[in-house]
Amino acid sequence: MTYFGLHFLDLVFYGLAAVLLFAALRVITARNPVHAALNLVLAFFTAAGIWLLLEAEFLAIALVLVYVGAVMVLFLFVVMMLDINLDKLREGFWNALPIALPVGGLMALEMVMILGVRNFGVDKVQAPAAHLANYSNTAELGRVLYSDYLLPFELASVVLLVAIVAAIALTLRDRKESKSMDPAKQVLVKKQDRLRIIKMDAVVEVPEPTATSKEAK
Repeated sequence: MTYFGLHFLDLVFYGLAAVLLFAALRVITARNPVHAALNLVLAFFTAAGIWLLLEAEFLAIALVLVYVGAVMVLFLFVVMMLDINLDKLREGFWNALPIALPVGGLMALEMVMILGVRNFGVDKVQAPAAHLANYSNTAELGRVLYSDYLLPFELASVVLLVAIVAAIALTLRDRKESKSMDPAKQVLVKKQDRLRIIKMDAVVEVPEPTATSKEAK
């Protein structure tokens, strides 16, 4: 089925791609961080729809469950619970824009050069080939990921590990108002460091004068 000379799947793809681009732009241009997070959720859902067009159901479901159902919900909770100074966050946006635009344009140009213009031809778009009944895209993804792209996968895991360590190192700060414990000092503690016996004289309670004694006086 064709509309305006385009296949129906092509129209669906271009529609999802337009929504995805709009949501991605709103993520970086929205003034409210909650609105930016909600636009990111829309971008994830739209990307999941594109994965479904490519018959990659596992990736689409994983994108919705992991990112939308877990990561973005946690991000929204953090944004709404913290007192974020929006003016301070927007200070460096325009300063970094002159550098970000050429870098982004160069990356887009490299992707176009690698993919080639022939891959974007509408007349050459064909429906995906039919698979067997026992075909599993999850098994195919695992086979390709851990055989053909094993080295890039390992490199990506190392980069993520370095990013985690760097994030911890940047955010771990010693503050005077925060209370922390040193496990090494806790292990070496002795009883004389925790318990101190003070000798005090015995205290004798003096009975209060009764009413008869006050009258006698």
